[in-house]
This record gives sequence, structure tokens and C-alpha cells, in this order.
Amino acid sequence: MSPSTAQFVMVDGLRLRMRVQGSGPPLLLVMGLGGSIELWNPLVDAVRGRETIAYDAPGTGESDVPRRPLRMRGLAAVAERLMDQLGHERVDVLGVSFGVAVAQQLAFQAPERVRRLILAATTCGLGAVPGNPLALAILLTPHRYYSKRYRNLVAPFLYGGGARRHQPMDQQAFARLLRPPSLRGYYLQMMATLGWSSLRFLGRIRQPTLVMAGDDDPIVPLVNSRILARLIPDGRVHVVTGGGHLFLLDQARESAEVIQRFLE
Repeated sequence: MSPSTAQFVMVDGLRLRMRVQGSGPPLLLVMGLGGSIELWNPLVDAVRGRETIAYDAPGTGESDVPRRPLRMRGLAAVAERLMDQLGHERVDVLGVSFGVAVAQQLAFQAPERVRRLILAATTCGLGAVPGNPLALAILLTPHRYYSKRYRNLVAPFLYGGGARRHQPMDQQAFARLLRPPSLRGYYLQMMATLGWSSLRFLGRIRQPTLVMAGDDDPIVPLVNSRILARLIPDGRVHVVTGGGHLFLLDQARESAEVIQRFLE
């Protein structure tokens, strides 16, 4: 587990928990649906020569639950204000799953703040090729964050990849149970995706962009990554062989090497 301790900052009236580790050019990490900063541990431990900035999104981990629903534009604005708090004018951004929607929105609405963009295990939102119906049904509830037994039961069908080949990592299960999202926070995140799509602005994302995907992801069919990379002017795809939805965690060292080559 990563030894650095978390700290709290006030952003737009919300108390957010965040953690900054390492040294070097800043890399902002935007986690997926319901996840806390602890889930980044395997990848952060494998990354070298970067200052990583992870935070619990509003309603997740130990961050405040917003009083009113935040649309994707608002969630991206929270990430930008966090950069202001840390004194960073420009950062590289890595989003995973739900976090990629925030990352895409940030790169579009504040292009001067994002140097390079990494989109992992995700889609363009509305208009994307849907995933496996069973996996999408499991996503409708945050119960996997409250019960290790339930998570281990559904993980192969939900995440694919490493979760199919072996028992889900105890570290991941512990991280999810340690700081689960609030029920309201989880559904506020889901509400932010309703009607949201990046299709209308993908052609205006000018940052060099790496789209990473596993070839065994029940939630996000691989074709979605190819669509993103094709529509982003400076987009490219890296496919993780045998990777599921959690390839950044299950295959952290391989993923970190690909990320570092792209950023450098």
C-alpha cells in the first residue's frame, strides 16, 4: 500500500479528500464510478518520475456529498479548481471508466489546463456501443462496495480480465470496503452521465490522447476505444491483451510503462 497520507482541501464549497505522491510533472488521476483514492495504489506504486494527484470525487470516499446534482461540466470544474488549489496551471490527466467522462469534459472546456490526456476503459457516453447487459445491470447498485462476498461473486462478470482468471485482489476488495461511496453520492455520479456525450466535441480535443482498453472488458466493448481514438485528432489506441475493466490495477506495471512512454 502507498504510504502517503491523504489531506483535505475546500473546492467550490466542498471538502475533498486528496493525496499527492511522488515528484516530477503532475499527473491528475480521475477515478471511476464510486471509487476512492485507495484504488489507485497499484498503478501509483508502479509509476515513476511523476507527481500523482488523486482525489475522492464529490460523494465518494471521504469527500462531501454535493447538496445539488453536478453535471459533467460541474465535475470537470471541480477538478480544475483542485488544480488551482495545488498551484498547477497545466497537468497531464488520466481518467478511468466514469472518470474519463470528467477528463474529456475538462480537456474540452479548459484546454489550456490539460497537456496530455489518457482515457482508460471508457466510452464517449451517449452514442457508445453498450456493454454486456449483465455487467451494466450490476453497475446499477453500489453493493459491491459494501460486501466483499458480493463483489467476489460478481467481479468476473463485471470486470472480466484478471477477475475471470483468479480471485479478485484482496487489496482492491479492502479498498472498496474501507471507504465506500454514499448511496446518494453514487447515484449523483450516475445522474451526471445521463444524456452526456463527448461525440459533439471529440474533434475539438487537441491534446495528444492515448486511449487504453482491455480486450476482455464486459462493461466497455473494445470498439468504443477505437471510436474515441478515431474521432480525436491526435488520438491513438493501446490494447491490453487479456485486460478487463480493471487492467490499470490488475496489470499495473505494464500499464504504467505504456503511460510513461506516452507522457514522455
